[in-house]
Amino acid sequence: MNSFETDLRRAVLSVRFLAAVVLQLGILLYEGEASQLYKISVPLACTLPYAGGWLDEYKSGYARLALVRGSMRGYILGKFLACTIAGGGAEVLAAWAYGALRTADMPYARTFLTAALWAAAAAVLAALSDSKYIAYGGAFVICYFLVIACERYWPWLYCLHPHEWLELSHAWPFEGAGVQALLSGLILDLGLLYYIILKGRLERG
Repeated sequence: MNSFETDLRRAVLSVRFLAAVVLQLGILLYEGEASQLYKISVPLACTLPYAGGWLDEYKSGYARLALVRGSMRGYILGKFLACTIAGGGAEVLAAWAYGALRTADMPYARTFLTAALWAAAAAVLAALSDSKYIAYGGAFVICYFLVIACERYWPWLYCLHPHEWLELSHAWPFEGAGVQALLSGLILDLGLLYYIILKGRLERG
């Protein structure tokens, strides 16, 4: 089993993944998909499954052992992909269960990519700060800042409003595909940043 498969299993088959799903499903059932509580909870819940996965291994010394068994590139990419897939997957699973129970039409692709983006941001923050608390809370703070900035100061820059990615209340090029392209590009940028940070830290020991 390669590094990515191992990381993905750890991320998805975990209490934290289940907690994220249950939390989001509860909020959806209680408040609904249009509620502010649901939208603002996404950057919190999606970080639970695996945003701090690398940090746990680094502090325990397991990261060095893993590098002996495989390549640095595979190790880093495995961590990043597992984090984004688990974060996005938890949100989509909650949205799917909610849609099945309430016969609601949920934007699954945008939900996955939005959650994957916040999970990726949390992973980068964990790599920079050495703190899971900053990772888990940092994505929420960035989201909140963007919401306030776009609503009060940059209303014309709706493409950076996190709630817009879920509700699609403005005209986008190619409609939902435009949002998906933006989110995918941002995730790739964060993945590159994550790789640069971790590569430098692992090389320094």
